[in-house]
Amino acid sequence: MSTAAEILNLARSRANEGTPYAGAVTPREAYELLQLDPAVKLIDVRTNAERDWVGRVDIADTQHGAVQWATYPGGVPNPDFVQQLAGQAGQDTILLFLCRSGVRSRHAAKLATEHGYASSYDILEGFEGDKDADGHRKEIGGWCKAGLPWLGA
Repeated sequence: MSTAAEILNLARSRANEGTPYAGAVTPREAYELLQLDPAVKLIDVRTNAERDWVGRVDIADTQHGAVQWATYPGGVPNPDFVQQLAGQAGQDTILLFLCRSGVRSRHAAKLATEHGYASSYDILEGFEGDKDADGHRKEIGGWCKAGLPWLGA
């Protein structure tokens, strides 16, 4: 197991010049960080419906937050995202943003950084990863494929 500092250094190294947030971690690195540092917080930006119907990470409640990037139904951007994030984490918190496949989490990390959350990281691959050749998720990358703890719907 790596140290928290080693994982964060690796995450920062993945940030290309111009990446608008601190860096990116793999699902396994995110889980290790959560185990190493109780102050780290995972923010699940999927819709409430996704968490209810697909599943959610199984980590300590004190390290888990949820702020929808977009609402369901309709996919309308959440106009209160930053305000709701502020209700769950301080600006000095190390934040790990998770979505289904790693797209919304990048946007969330960028917006959080723009609002003073300097330690905002994207979780690569997301909860379910990309679709396989048959259109199924959880087979190519992601939190679930990595065998990390999660609760099914």
